[in-house]
Amino acid sequence: MCFASSYSTENPANELVNLINENRTAQKLLKLNESPGLGCIALQYIEECKSNCTSNDTVTCKPSEDDFTEVFAPNCGVELPTFGTISGRVVACHSKYLEPSEAFSHIFAQDNKLLSVLKDKKHTEVGIGLVGTRHGPFFWSVLFSSDQVNSTFVLEDLGKGIKQKQGCFSGANFPCSGADSISLFLNPMPIIFILFIYRIL
Repeated sequence: MCFASSYSTENPANELVNLINENRTAQKLLKLNESPGLGCIALQYIEECKSNCTSNDTVTCKPSEDDFTEVFAPNCGVELPTFGTISGRVVACHSKYLEPSEAFSHIFAQDNKLLSVLKDKKHTEVGIGLVGTRHGPFFWSVLFSSDQVNSTFVLEDLGKGIKQKQGCFSGANFPCSGADSISLFLNPMPIIFILFIYRIL
């Protein structure tokens, strides 16, 4: 189950994309296209990892590369001939939900390696998936692509994702499932993400 930030109509994945683009444009870098197909794949990716958040908030999951084309893309309804290049990944988990601005600060702003991924000039598109459980943990997945904008990760079924049952992804026009329950899970205490990250060069 995923929880939106304030209102049931909001999608925090979209808000995080906006924050990423604000940071890039402030650095005079290209604004990234919000790809629903890539966002749906990011959600499928993190769905496979949601039982792998350790007690110190580290994601230990690393799905097979074949899963992207054999599992994640078909589950989303991404047309396989349009599957493109994933140029970077960031995966994070935590026991509590964070507002998008807080999540951005803890995911990117405090780590030079993550900032280098965010500022990579070859990226052209971004997709974000997020999902959580009623009592935690909460997961974020950010995928970047370096392909020609609007030519890759094309979604069928009006961009809904064939097997999306919980969570949400960027580029979608519908809120996270369970968004009406967010008030139960907001925590004003300072929170630190411990991240697992690797890049595809």
